[in-house]
Amino acid sequence: MTRLFNLDFQLLHDAVLLGISVFFLCLILSYLLFEPAKKLLAERKERIATDIATAAGDKEKAASLRAEYEAKLASAEKEVEQILGEARKKGLENQARIESEAKDEAARIIARANEEAELTKKRVEDEVKQQMIAVAALMAQKVVSANIDVTIQESLVDETLKEMGNATWQSR
Repeated sequence: MTRLFNLDFQLLHDAVLLGISVFFLCLILSYLLFEPAKKLLAERKERIATDIATAAGDKEKAASLRAEYEAKLASAEKEVEQILGEARKKGLENQARIESEAKDEAARIIARANEEAELTKKRVEDEVKQQMIAVAALMAQKVVSANIDVTIQESLVDETLKEMGNATWQSR
């Protein structure tokens, strides 16, 4: 009899043994190779999950730090504005104080100048009186030398003093 594939008992026996061997070989290889690979993939998956969780925590921490720094920056800007406001206020106060001191100093200088002018005026008046007395003495000397009587002499002195006095005081 001719067989199609030459399927005899020995071939079937070898095929079954080969199938059983391949099955056990797959079991052993899966235990030796696939289990460590699965374990390696599981560890990698866990490490990636941990890294993602850490990155999310770091991102939250960075966001909170950013918010904190922005709050500090806003606070610093407010503090700068406050310091500048105080500096402006102090500057205006110093300006007002300096202006007040300058006005007081100007008033003192004007008062001193008025006093000096008054003193100079009195000195000039005294000098004019001295000159009038000197002129009157010269006139008296001329009157005496001319032997004029006392009434003429007094009228001349009075007249001279009145003329000099009125002209001198009127020019002021």
